[in-house]
Amino acid sequence: MNQTVFKRYELKFRLKRSQYQALLPLLQLHMTEDEHGKSTIQSLYFDTPTFLLARRSLEHPMYKEKLRLRSYGLAKPDSTVFIELKKKFDGVTYKRRAELSWEQAQRWLYWNGADPLDTQITREIGYCLSHYEQLRPRVLLTYRREAWYGKDDHEFRVTFDENIAWRTQRLNLSSDFTGEKLIGDDEVLMEVKVSGAIPGWLVHFLSANHIYKTSFSKYGAAYQRVLAERHFKKGEQRYA
Repeated sequence: MNQTVFKRYELKFRLKRSQYQALLPLLQLHMTEDEHGKSTIQSLYFDTPTFLLARRSLEHPMYKEKLRLRSYGLAKPDSTVFIELKKKFDGVTYKRRAELSWEQAQRWLYWNGADPLDTQITREIGYCLSHYEQLRPRVLLTYRREAWYGKDDHEFRVTFDENIAWRTQRLNLSSDFTGEKLIGDDEVLMEVKVSGAIPGWLVHFLSANHIYKTSFSKYGAAYQRVLAERHFKKGEQRYA
């Protein structure tokens, strides 16, 4: 079972669909589309009852971390899923990722079972699970992703996410892809993942099209929607 550690910069940009279409010829020239093509991703975020990790993320501190469980498509008991501990310090993202089956993940994360792999990475994940009080699944994000990697540098990656949706019910990876939209139908979220400088051709395109980096967080935005819903429900109860 694979264990992976990433260290890189992750920069986000919100594109109009017309800007995305204009960028495609450049991508085809300088990059290669991921072998899996477009895929539907599910990311299940774990947090405390007060959404401590989400709140810290929105405060833009020097250090923050998130714990999530990810699948590509709907998960079956023997499907491969990825549990990821994502840390960010001083603008650099460090990600620990362990690969296991959906059945193993449920036994460990949902039913407080034993660490199924007992590796350095899963021990770090286990510490996170025990460190935060009542860390449980809180939000499920789903989105359609298109991924590219550099022809000359396979560590340089660009991804495009669309149809980003969230929900707080049916918090598992085997139900469906439904949820409330986070961005408009005419928007695409681009993430540039690089260990060094962004290639000049991409910098020129972004500058020429007045596309600027954003601090948009899918999980942070979903938490803000959760918070808004709670305030709305309290208001309804107050005036009922």
